Amino acid sequence: MSGPEETGGSALIVIDMINTYDHDDAELLLPAAEKVVPVLAELVGRARDAGAPVIYVNDNFGLWRSHHGELLDAALTRPHGDLVEPLRPDDDSLFVVKTRHSIFHDTPLSYLLWQLGVGTVVLTGQVTEQCVLYSALDAHIRHLDVTVPRDAVASIHAQLGSAALEMMERNMDARIVLAGEVEFRGTRWPLAEE
Repeated sequence: MSGPEETGGSALIVIDMINTYDHDDAELLLPAAEKVVPVLAELVGRARDAGAPVIYVNDNFGLWRSHHGELLDAALTRPHGDLVEPLRPDDDSLFVVKTRHSIFHDTPLSYLLWQLGVGTVVLTGQVTEQCVLYSALDAHIRHLDVTVPRDAVASIHAQLGSAALEMMERNMDARIVLAGEVEFRGTRWPLAEE
């Protein structure tokens, strides 16, 4: 199998939004998540309309025998399922389960992005000062362009979230924009059947 000869397309990455919100700092995160969900839902729709891949990268809540459908079902049936429903993956969405903070750590995401011809990742989701920040660093060291829409990421601590966005911009050359400014470029999506 030969891979893409060039990269330049963009993909929307939705980080940890399929969430049960039953972790220790959920009460601090929920107000920010509530603000982000409608913005992110609109951005997901725009990416789908543009034909850009939408890739959900999510923790598995320690349920190592679960697949993404079970994780989605668990999140939808919890008290804050209303935050998950607008972001429900469709049949064309891709789903990667991660082990820790970075979307790249112990996942096949690098290979998937290469296969899709993606040169720019649009990082969205939660938590800005944790998973989004570490993912931006890992994307940067993989020579991917990084865009972070500041109104499509949620923070536990607003001050740390702002500092994380500044670090991404200064140290990782990330484009920090509003969701309405994000433009999606074509990729080799959908993958051709072999």
